[in-house]
Amino acid sequence: MTDDKRRRYSAPVVDGIGKSASRAMLRAVGFTDEDFRKPQIGIASTWSNLTPCNMHIHELAEASSAGADAAGGKSLIFNTITVSDGIANGTLGMKYSLVSREVIADSIETVAGCEGFDGLVAIGGCDKNMPGCMMGLARLNRPSVFVYGGTIMPGENHTDIVSVFEAVGAHARGDLDLIEVKQIEETAIPGPGSCGGMYTANTMASAIEAMGMSLPGSSAQNAVSDTKTDDCRAAGAAVLNLLDKDIKPSDIMTRQAFENAITVVIALGGSTNAVLHLLAMASTVDVELSLEDFVELGKRVPVLADLRPSGHYMMSELVAIGGIQPLMKMLLERGLLHGDCLTVTGQTMAENLKHVAPYPEAQDIIHAFDNPVKADSHLRILYGNLAPEGSVAKITGKEGTHFSGRARVFHSEEEAQDRIMDGTVVAGDVLVIRYEGPKGGPGMREMLTPTSAIMGKGLGNDVALITDGRFSGGSHGFVVGHITPEAANGGPIALVEDGDTITIDAVANSIELNISPEELERRRAAWAAPEPRFTRGVLAKYARTVSSASTGAVTDLP
Repeated sequence: MTDDKRRRYSAPVVDGIGKSASRAMLRAVGFTDEDFRKPQIGIASTWSNLTPCNMHIHELAEASSAGADAAGGKSLIFNTITVSDGIANGTLGMKYSLVSREVIADSIETVAGCEGFDGLVAIGGCDKNMPGCMMGLARLNRPSVFVYGGTIMPGENHTDIVSVFEAVGAHARGDLDLIEVKQIEETAIPGPGSCGGMYTANTMASAIEAMGMSLPGSSAQNAVSDTKTDDCRAAGAAVLNLLDKDIKPSDIMTRQAFENAITVVIALGGSTNAVLHLLAMASTVDVELSLEDFVELGKRVPVLADLRPSGHYMMSELVAIGGIQPLMKMLLERGLLHGDCLTVTGQTMAENLKHVAPYPEAQDIIHAFDNPVKADSHLRILYGNLAPEGSVAKITGKEGTHFSGRARVFHSEEEAQDRIMDGTVVAGDVLVIRYEGPKGGPGMREMLTPTSAIMGKGLGNDVALITDGRFSGGSHGFVVGHITPEAANGGPIALVEDGDTITIDAVANSIELNISPEELERRRAAWAAPEPRFTRGVLAKYARTVSSASTGAVTDLP
């Protein structure tokens, strides 16, 4: 057995006469005598050709493999899954989307735990890939680097996937004919890469870089570019440096690192899904993080980025002016980041940012502190008799800060979508979509299809939508999700009736059902839990094990 501390996991698998059979298996996949003496680096690839977000990742995995090998390791590439939210949105298939995060984490843990990898690179593209990969790396707690697959380029006429969803709503309103919708459909997605705005993929990639688990610049790179290939190669080499220094995810993913991630997400105007995923990632490394932390950080961190869906620009345009590194340096100099946090470079955040140049003077994507897009966080954590355990809204200000209207209740996303499209939903309505939470859905579907239909029909300022489900990073408007407790657990959202008045206040951070406590209790006494929608298979297992959205919707709580 070796005394090489870099090989603490691979040595028991391949060293000594008793492991001859193991070595025989590995010789068949290309190992030489010399390779058995090297640290083994697992490359977790989320490649598939079922989504543009991941269609190029096999090439990136090969680059990471080459980087690890050149630095003195022996790499092995393995696959984990991806699903496509852009394809599944608005269908029953979307129930599997959040579930895929857990499957990805489970599979990375399973393969690495079985094979004895000493370190890992994980490469993610579509939005569940990022937290799923990170949760898998954190569980294993072996020297690791995360790599983002990169952002897509804009489509024709500055379009993206959300443009297509909203075009459907515009057609229903009569503003676009079928030919125009088809033209947008044909040109909005020009090639590889994740959805182009500050949607969930770009949000989570940015959060992970801010946390220190990606190399500097990794989150703001075009999917097809020399810089992304170089990033992947450097990530493979970086794992060997981490092995030499024995730096593990638990050394990097500290409480302060999560605060850095939240700060950058707010400054970028990032997705509400970041709340769910960061809570889940923190749970994996036993870091205490709660909804209240988003509230407290949100009081002092402004939104500085004018990025889609609420703003104008795409991630590729932010890449062109320097990515998120200059923004992070601005936040550090303002005292809003913890500069002493360790990163996968082996250096601190402050050391990484020391020589970063500022943005060009003429740019207007990232605003100055004295001219913010919003003076405090767009991520609002709302409480009240409708959400006693909390809910998450994305309020940028352009939607207003208050909404009061009459409830129009739906028991599924499909039912709500049909009523939006046929004109039943009108100005003044608060759409209540329930039994779409982690347990009740099961799977906590995104409501991108109905929110896009609302915007496309020109009702964005006149209709609110609340749900125990969640939203795509591409959703915008007056929307509140992650309402807890969810309806399937008997939360108050299960007790709302058509015509009730609901008031949402994004200044007081409240969401209230305007009925008496006595009436609420009467309805609670009459409520009965619905039968599970699934009794076998992965959705049934998920429903039985998943925690509340307010704790990250994780499946491995003790």
